[in-house]
Amino acid sequence: MDHERFLLYSSAFVIMGLSNAVIPILPELAATGQTTAITSSSLLYSSFFLGALFTMLPFGILSDRFCSMKFVVLGLLLSFISGIFMAVTDDFMVLVLARFIEGASCGAFFPAAFSRLALFTKKMRYIGEFNFLINGGLAAGVAVTGYLADISIKYGIYLFVILTAFILLFAFYYMACPAGKHEMDNVAKIGSMSVGSYLSFITSRSSLSIWIISFLLAGSSGVLVSLYPEYSSSFLTKTELGIAISLLYFSTMISSLTIARFNFSYEELIKKGILIATAGIIATIYFPMTGFTVIGLGSGIMLVGLPLAITNMKIDHGTAMGIYNTCIYAGLALLPLMAGTFTGAFDIGVIFLGTAVLFGVTVVLNRFPVQS
Repeated sequence: MDHERFLLYSSAFVIMGLSNAVIPILPELAATGQTTAITSSSLLYSSFFLGALFTMLPFGILSDRFCSMKFVVLGLLLSFISGIFMAVTDDFMVLVLARFIEGASCGAFFPAAFSRLALFTKKMRYIGEFNFLINGGLAAGVAVTGYLADISIKYGIYLFVILTAFILLFAFYYMACPAGKHEMDNVAKIGSMSVGSYLSFITSRSSLSIWIISFLLAGSSGVLVSLYPEYSSSFLTKTELGIAISLLYFSTMISSLTIARFNFSYEELIKKGILIATAGIIATIYFPMTGFTVIGLGSGIMLVGLPLAITNMKIDHGTAMGIYNTCIYAGLALLPLMAGTFTGAFDIGVIFLGTAVLFGVTVVLNRFPVQS
């Protein structure tokens, strides 16, 4: 594996691992807040998504104007800084700020990283491997922190801060070495589209198809994960619930890694992924283990197909990936909130069914960029 791919892969793992390292200990961290425990936990959780939402597109545009690898390193640096803050302080507002910075690290890293992967001839395979490590990092962050929390609440954060520091040192070495400098010179200032051209392309039917599917893909998973603890309280133990949700991450990892080695077009990947994930959402109503596994399989397929479709857009990749990741985080942040407003009027199972229908109908959005 070349140095650039190693840097992209390892960075995705540690950034995602650190971002999820706070999840098992949210109640303890939120207890330092001055508001109610629920409000404090929600604020601490959501500040990460707000940081990502506000920075994805600006950093994506900037990564097209300047060296995209500099934004990969910036993402690592911001993640490291946020981790240091979370490791050394118990001040609630500082923790909220740290989570916001952590979200901004994703805003700097992901558009730039995806645009770099788009330059490789084996981009479909590499995007699949990249998504495998993203989900691997998410799973590791939750699992490791949960395990180490019995020893010390913040040991999981400490571990991922140390790992991030090592990868950051490697990133500085890579950027300083002659090969890294050569790569930087090759991709600097590639953006050339006018504002009018951007707006026209972003709002075209083929582009809107990608943005809508991305938003609903992430949002649908968020609805399931946020509401399933309450829905399953009468028939699943906490351990079984944890296993069910972890199957979502695990099957996403496996399918994104496996499907990337087959010769499917991105249009086939997106449509197959929608149908499989929709079936999974419906299955969770009665069969949680099977349902979450199937959702992950469909999600993993789409998480290869959607970025692959974007690499075929006639637009600067950093900008396009910035919009794509903004839609992902917007879905994670907004759709669960929207679904939560219906819990008083409808049974949660009905909400899950409605979510499946809403996501399933996106299969008719069949206008995608022309395969190059």
